[in-house]
Amino acid sequence: MAPITTSSEEPSRRRIININAETVTNIPSTDFPGHWPGESHEWSRERFQNAFQVEFHKSEALDASFSLIGLDASIANAFRRILIAEVPTLAIEFVYILNNTSVIQDEVLASRLGLIPLKGSIDGLNWMRWFKKPTDEDPEGSEPSDFNTVVLKLSVECTVNEDAAPDEDDPRKRYHNAHIYARDMVFIPSGRQQSFFTNGNEIAPVNPDILIAKLRPGQVIDLEMHCIKGIGADHAKFSPVATATYRLLPEIRILRPIIGQDAKKFAKCFPKGVIGLETITSDEAAQRGSGYEGHAGEQKAVVVDPFKDTVSRECLRHDEFKDKVKLGRVRDHFIFNVESTGQFPSDTLFLESVKVLKLKCARLKRNLADLMQ
Repeated sequence: MAPITTSSEEPSRRRIININAETVTNIPSTDFPGHWPGESHEWSRERFQNAFQVEFHKSEALDASFSLIGLDASIANAFRRILIAEVPTLAIEFVYILNNTSVIQDEVLASRLGLIPLKGSIDGLNWMRWFKKPTDEDPEGSEPSDFNTVVLKLSVECTVNEDAAPDEDDPRKRYHNAHIYARDMVFIPSGRQQSFFTNGNEIAPVNPDILIAKLRPGQVIDLEMHCIKGIGADHAKFSPVATATYRLLPEIRILRPIIGQDAKKFAKCFPKGVIGLETITSDEAAQRGSGYEGHAGEQKAVVVDPFKDTVSRECLRHDEFKDKVKLGRVRDHFIFNVESTGQFPSDTLFLESVKVLKLKCARLKRNLADLMQ
């Protein structure tokens, strides 16, 4: 039997998910052994190393955007889920209220405090260990210690400002401590925490201007907060990200020339910067069969930056563009957008998710070895 050969364009075609006017086709991945006759798609570490790429598009303190190229959707989604639910962070878990005469109930106040994102030394956070809560198997749990518990205190009382003008209406000027903010929480280091959380790396709220409560003269809030490590799968307050999403890279193929007023209309069907207009040169107009014959000097539509496209399919609604454009998405090009809550820099969060996945793989490998014995 003669060997089966494929065209050079076939691998590229398989990478594209087709976006049609009302349907989406070519969705399943087919690059696995046995699907295509005469082709071997066995996983190879060397092939993966040569094909896999990471490209950073934006790297700010709290916001990062990067592309993972050459991955399967299951792996990309695993990173997304780990970012949301399995990267450990520090958050307020126990609130011991000594006195609360504000209008906010104790349990509501404790919930508000728990949702305040915290920051501190990354080395110190990695040094800290897990705090084990009491369970039926272990009724005592862990004892609070310097390596598993961080203590914060909040002790404020609202009083009248004697220096305020008699007709002052702003309570923040008329009273002292009328508004209680996250910056009023005080970090109380203990033991070895003093060597980790120092020199500007103390445990503190990411945003000091988060409003906690409003008080009036005579009202008091006096409490102590214990912070422990946890993961987002237990509670959303432990999630290190505000958002962690990905999308597939859009692909726009202009199959037939779009010229003149149609080119301008075509550009308006996409977000700004996706489609550009270029002047048709005399050489292009002289090429027989190019579709530009007799249009020298006119403008044509060209794809400038598909990265900015939202794949709205607006261009597919117009009859003049029928059979002239093909929309799709590249199935193995994942554009990640990660917004950190502040405990970790946004560009290191992906590395933290890789560490977690490596630990999960090592655990699985160890358990498989135990089964084989």
